[in-house]
Amino acid sequence: MELLAPAGDKDKLIMSIEYGADAVYLASTRFGLRTFAGNFDLEGLKWAVEYAHERNVKVYVTVNIIPHESDLEDLPQYISYLDTIHVDALICADLGVISIVRRIAPNMPIHVSTQANITNSESAKVFISMGVKRLILAREMTLEEIRQLRESIPKDIELEAFVHGAMCISYSGRCLLSNFFTNRDANRGACVQACRWEYAIREINKDQEYPIEEDTHGTYILNSKDLCMIDHLDKLRDAGVDSVKIEGRMKTEYYVANIVNAYREALDYLDTHEEYDLPGEIKNEVYKSSHRDYSCGFYFGDPKQTLDTSLPVSEYDFVAVVLENSSTGWTKVEMRNRFSINSSLELLSKTKNNVIINIEKIKDLDGCELSECKIPKQQVYIKCDQDLKKYEILRRKK
Repeated sequence: MELLAPAGDKDKLIMSIEYGADAVYLASTRFGLRTFAGNFDLEGLKWAVEYAHERNVKVYVTVNIIPHESDLEDLPQYISYLDTIHVDALICADLGVISIVRRIAPNMPIHVSTQANITNSESAKVFISMGVKRLILAREMTLEEIRQLRESIPKDIELEAFVHGAMCISYSGRCLLSNFFTNRDANRGACVQACRWEYAIREINKDQEYPIEEDTHGTYILNSKDLCMIDHLDKLRDAGVDSVKIEGRMKTEYYVANIVNAYREALDYLDTHEEYDLPGEIKNEVYKSSHRDYSCGFYFGDPKQTLDTSLPVSEYDFVAVVLENSSTGWTKVEMRNRFSINSSLELLSKTKNNVIINIEKIKDLDGCELSECKIPKQQVYIKCDQDLKKYEILRRKK
């Protein structure tokens, strides 16, 4: 199966590719559903496609807003540009947008966004009749429903499914809470995640609030658990899924590197073993990034919510990213969280995960020795007991 990873900005695109993605999905500053991600301007999109293609990685661009009439004015020109820079597919949700893509760029592959809420074979066939190549399935489908859908459509139509990340309380993202509370349109990319807020029932006449389910934290009745299917990739493959997708264009570069690396190792294990009995050191990696309680979503027909808190669990700190390969015993890094001489840090790497390294010396770019690094994004040289490679990450268990 293809491993499809998020690329919310340049750094996350690099991390997705470095840590094993077969394809990335991203957006420009318009027409996508993650307005608050870093995203790419037009030149940035061209750079992203060239960077990925040089490394044999595909690029899918999201054009998946539910557009109003004013959104359509510049869309044909934008689609034409995406065609000229050779993106590998467009992710679309709206029938009108699909029609425009067909007219402007007839050879451009189209992937139907999860926003289109495909949950049955009849709706799938309508999109297939419009010439789409891939269906990104609604998160609300079970494995059995995916299997039935796979059997009812042509074999050359690909199926894509989410395997990891945040879940929406609404049906595949069709939420009006953000619009209602803040006038920010979730279906045009500006969701404020109102489902993560704390809620209560208020008796109007008495002007008194009552928690829906009371505990020491309050009530988060709309807050869903995060999705994690790393233990069940074999079942997705057997159901007919062609591409497994990680959510997270607004997550950190550490999150992207860590989760993509874990699923890369899991997929490689799946490809090389008859029985999918994933080693603990691989599946435990998904707990080392910030996350809410995990669940399997709707895949086994038993979705769960998180009622006690909207705050994610974070067991590890992202300390630094390696900027250059080790040279003459020193390694250039960029700091994300404070560290000092004699710190013991864990290495995230494509080749030697969970190695503990010890910081022996630190010096700034002018060569002055430091006892600690405490300025955000400060670049320094470290001397440690391991040779480090560019884009490896140093982290620390809390």
